[in-house]
Order: sequence, then structure tokens, then C-alpha cells
Amino acid sequence: MHFGGWQRFSMIDYPDKICAIGFTQGCNFRCPFCHNPELVEPELFNDAIAEEKILDFLQERIGKIDGVTITGGEPTLHNDLLGFIKKVKSLGFLVKLDTNGSRPEKIQEIINDKAVDYIAMDIKGPEEKYAQIARAEINLADLRKSIEMIMSSGIPYEFRTTVVTTLLNKEDIIAIGRMIFGARLYVLQKFLPTKTIDPDYLQEDTYSDEELEGFKSGLSGLVKRCIIR
Repeated sequence: MHFGGWQRFSMIDYPDKICAIGFTQGCNFRCPFCHNPELVEPELFNDAIAEEKILDFLQERIGKIDGVTITGGEPTLHNDLLGFIKKVKSLGFLVKLDTNGSRPEKIQEIINDKAVDYIAMDIKGPEEKYAQIARAEINLADLRKSIEMIMSSGIPYEFRTTVVTTLLNKEDIIAIGRMIFGARLYVLQKFLPTKTIDPDYLQEDTYSDEELEGFKSGLSGLVKRCIIR
């Protein structure tokens, strides 16, 4: 497996853990606000980092960090993802997987193998806006399967949405809450216009903390816990 980026240390990407982060190349979505265009657009790819180099690094960090977050891009596009996760687990590390949920068969394989310790799935928007936001063909049935699998997996998880002012409003967030009804944790992520696939989104306004708190209040009774990040 090859990676487009590697971050040696993070205290914010794996809840309550210290982790390293592997960024996979390639994604089947083209969300305009995505802040990792160099992992999504093939013409922007950097030279790939071979997994052997990452595993060598992890050998030296045993006992110094808790785990590894595998993100992207979209990790489940890589058919050797499970094999890499097993190699990381064999070194004694926890593994967190970030996914857009578009490949439920890969998520099911990972869940069946009990290969990961935490799953974070991005929910781009309510079903009627999904294709518009992701700028891709969307199989809503696959997304529903992934949500159901993750919620019933017994593995700690979170769903999360980047809240962009021109794409999502409070009613949309409530609709997402219904999609993930009963979820243990739903994270509203404040959009920060620092680097985006679509340069127009660098001029995008950001919802205020007070506005996001209002969105959060609308989720009462739909999800067990909601936080703003």
C-alpha cells in the first residue's frame, strides 16, 4: 500500500489518543471544500510513500504513540487496506479508519475481521443534496449500508459533517440527524477556508459558534451526543 502523506504525531485525530496519520491517495468524491486536494486530484499527487517506510517508522515508535489514523483521500478504495491494517495491529497499535462510506463491502470486511478500533464516517449532507455536495455519482443505498454496519459493529465510532454555509443549513443538519438516528456521536466540523479543491470556497463564510450551537440543539433526541469541533 502507498500513501500520499504521513504525519508523525497528532493529539487531535484519534479521540483521547496520540497517533500518527497515514494519508492515502485517491478519492471517488470531489467535495469542493476538501482541504486535501493533493490527495484527491491525480495531477497533484506527490511521490507515494511505501508502506515499508511507514512500518519501519512505527517499529521505532512502539510505546511512544497509541495508534495510527488511516485517512485520505478515501482509504477503502485501496484493496490492500485490510492487509496494511493487520500489519499495523501486529505491532501493537490501535487503528482508526476515516471513510466516506461509499464502499460498504470493504467496511464490512474490516468490521468482520475486527481490524480497527475506531471508525469515523463523513456524512456530506442530507440524501437529496449528497451528489451536489460530493460532486460525484452517489449510491445512497451503499451509504445507508455503511451507516447501519458502523452503528451495529460494536466498534467505537463517530459520524461527522463539515458545515459549509452555502451547502448546508440547520434543516439539512437535522435531516442528517434522522439519517443516523440513535448514533453515539455526531460531530459538526466548522469549515475553515484555508485550502480547497474549488478555489471559490476560499472565500466561503464560516458559521459562527453560536449558529453551530443552534444546529446542535436541533439534533436533540436524534443522536445520543453531538459536539462541535
